[in-house]
Amino acid sequence: MKKFQKIILFLLPGFIFFLVYKSGALDFLSFENLKSNKDFLKIKMANNPVLFTGLFFLVYLVTIAFSLPGAAILTISSGLLFGTIKGTIIASFASSIGATIAFLAARFFFKDLVEKKFGKYMASIQKGLDKDGPWYLFTMRLVPIFPFFIVNLLSGLTNIKTLTYYLVSQIGMLPVTFLFANTGSQLSTIDSPKEILSPRLILSFAIIGIFPILVKKLIDYYKTKKVYKGYKKPKKFDYNIIAIGAGAGGLVTSYIAAAVKAKVALIEKNKMGGDCLNTGCVPSKALIKSSKVFKQILEASKYGLNVKDFSVDFTKVMARVKKVIKKIEPHDSIERYEKLGVNCITGHAQIISPYEVKVNDQTITTKNIVIATGASPFVPPIKGIENVSILTSNNVWDLNELPKNLVILGGGPIGCELAQSFQRLGSNVTQVEMMPEIMGREDSDVSEFVKKKLESDGVKVFVNHKVVEFDSSSSLICETDNGNKSIKFDKIIIAIGRKPNTKGFGLEDLKLEYNTNGTIAHDKYLRTKYSNIYVCGDVAGPYQFTHVAAHQAWYASVNALFSPFKKFKVDYRVIPWCTFVDPEVSRVGINESEAKESKLDYEVVKYGIDDLDRAISDGNDEGFVKVILKQGSDKILGATIVGDNSSNLIIEFVTAMKNNIGLNKILGTIHLYPSMAEANKYVAGEWKRANQPEKLLKFVQKFHAWRRD
Repeated sequence: MKKFQKIILFLLPGFIFFLVYKSGALDFLSFENLKSNKDFLKIKMANNPVLFTGLFFLVYLVTIAFSLPGAAILTISSGLLFGTIKGTIIASFASSIGATIAFLAARFFFKDLVEKKFGKYMASIQKGLDKDGPWYLFTMRLVPIFPFFIVNLLSGLTNIKTLTYYLVSQIGMLPVTFLFANTGSQLSTIDSPKEILSPRLILSFAIIGIFPILVKKLIDYYKTKKVYKGYKKPKKFDYNIIAIGAGAGGLVTSYIAAAVKAKVALIEKNKMGGDCLNTGCVPSKALIKSSKVFKQILEASKYGLNVKDFSVDFTKVMARVKKVIKKIEPHDSIERYEKLGVNCITGHAQIISPYEVKVNDQTITTKNIVIATGASPFVPPIKGIENVSILTSNNVWDLNELPKNLVILGGGPIGCELAQSFQRLGSNVTQVEMMPEIMGREDSDVSEFVKKKLESDGVKVFVNHKVVEFDSSSSLICETDNGNKSIKFDKIIIAIGRKPNTKGFGLEDLKLEYNTNGTIAHDKYLRTKYSNIYVCGDVAGPYQFTHVAAHQAWYASVNALFSPFKKFKVDYRVIPWCTFVDPEVSRVGINESEAKESKLDYEVVKYGIDDLDRAISDGNDEGFVKVILKQGSDKILGATIVGDNSSNLIIEFVTAMKNNIGLNKILGTIHLYPSMAEANKYVAGEWKRANQPEKLLKFVQKFHAWRRD
């Protein structure tokens, strides 16, 4: 758009607003004023109908264009003053033109202001427009998912065309405009208070309230009918719910379903317990424990202990890992879940319709399906990788011999945990990360702390190293700022992320929709495009944690079993996680980097664990507690703890955030002495000192001085 046109577009609404304001028309923007002045206004309209109508049109247009309160009153007033049909026409065009002006103003002039004020709604609107285009805008006009003024402003930041926006708004707002105008025409006939209870008026108000609900139901019915077209719904079902995948998501889903006496089947083609028990959380923590104990033995002299003739027996270390898995297996076993009332089926599940699952040449019907198939290590298509025997978090547990020279690709949690563990057990570990920092989801001070800790253990940490190719079965070529680098290895572990398991069990035929990261698209109730097919865990995202899978499974199972009578939106407000390096890195809520990206008004308070008595006594005096707070408040937005046993310490902040408890109450809570948990109290004390009331303290100082005289 040319500069001159932009200036005109910016000045025109302001000029109109000035004219309307000077005319005194804004004084009538309340129903009481309009009702009490109805006869006066009708006389004015009769004397000069064109001018009066034009002025009303401008008042309405300016109200919408400037997002002023009063749009609903004006729509009712259009019917009161002009009658249902004429009032609908006037209000419809004024509201659509005003909405388009607000749309254009947001697009060309107020982008930053709108994003800051209403940015939290932006992702939802953009996602809807990307998926359904103008139809999504049309449904928002019919059913007020968001206030209309927010839709006007945020739509200007999308790529929808101006003419399309105007036409969809004109058509979409017409039914609601008609209902409000019709109600206004009914109000114009009221001459006494008792007429407010007339059947016609009650019906008009009732239709306004019921209309959005009816439209939403009709739209949902239309979408459902379209989605399920071609599938025959059984008259009777074998199960209330079938869970596919016996990891955390499937186990909790089936557990809850059985607990509320639903008939449930749990299908797993491999081992019960999923990745967490067999290849993830449990074996990795067992390995970490062995490496940590060996590190403590190496540093025994620091504690006044003399230890001689010790070494690592890697075969026994891995045997212990398997022993730990075996000990935990009964918790997730078929025997246990069968006793709980779950029908556990071992076999490959194939979803052949929204109501049917085929397993072991048997087709079973179900009212609901929960997909909890987890994720697998992502292996990138690196040139020459087909010539290399790679390890991942799936098969690294099959090692019986400690690798002498080990390369680990990936600087995330899995890569860091394995790098430190294998280095401490005796491997020469080189960790390769493409990005400028390891632990990329954390703040720079956290990433730098972990990097230095790994390097102090002997790990060679290479950042800004992009893998180019394998030039042999034991040599990796990386692109760096200083040219290509060749890295030799005996074994290589690829730990650069995990991809959701969505292939091979019928989802392709169902034509489910996917997010850009490969997870299955779903709504806030964890429903896919099929309202009886739910997802939880790694296939759902947005977090790949066992405890989040279990958390989602509660929502998926309850929503599946009790919808439409009762359903719950999944709650992600307070999600903790931990990277189990030594010392541990735990977090809940946002960190400082995310606060900056979100342009929040925040402040940071930090306490160094090197000052903590218990940490000094234990020889673990390293790390810190870092809390993100709402500016000028003790409200906790997020907390990061780097320190020994931080996965337990973080729970205090999880509880505080969940129950809206601030640092003041944490400071006022008695913490055991000497304990690591005191770190949480001391960080609250740091905040209190930084925010102490200086003026009051000066007064108190004078008060005490007066008492000494």
